[in-house]
Amino acid sequence: MTSFTVNGNPVHYKMDPATPLLWALRDASNLTGTKYGCGAGQCGACTVHVDGVARRSCQVTIGAIEGSFVTTIEGLTSDRSHPVQQAWVAAQVPQCGYCQSGMIMAAAALLAKTPSPTDDQIDESITNLCRCGTYPRIRAAIRRAGEMAAGGEPIAAAPPPKIDPADAAAAVPALSPGPRPR
Repeated sequence: MTSFTVNGNPVHYKMDPATPLLWALRDASNLTGTKYGCGAGQCGACTVHVDGVARRSCQVTIGAIEGSFVTTIEGLTSDRSHPVQQAWVAAQVPQCGYCQSGMIMAAAALLAKTPSPTDDQIDESITNLCRCGTYPRIRAAIRRAGEMAAGGEPIAAAPPPKIDPADAAAAVPALSPGPRPR
């Protein structure tokens, strides 16, 4: 059995220790924010933090991180209040959105060690791929998040907290079936 901590919760996986962390997170823990991209560690869609370091979870086995602390996009914050998440929304970074959780995790790790990165430092540290090509917005969002984390002006319109699906459904008017076509 392999044991470590995921998003602050101890986990014990009864899986082969050679199982990639990506599949343990997605299949066993139902943490689907960590995306499968290439499976070769090239694209970064599966980026998570292992002991505070951005790692490609498709390339890390669960046996190799016994006793470690893993943070996924779901564990970064519970209410999307992390400066990177807020800056991402303000800069309208996502286009298709598939790579975004890995990008956000890579950016958060970068800002934790380099609070005011230059464009060269961003380019060197964030090697994740974005097929939509939103790199200029990504760089702008990372710079803005660094400013916010350093005590700069917060973003006025933070993303909304989690919405209860029942509340969201109640806000949508029910459609009446109307007459049936003949």
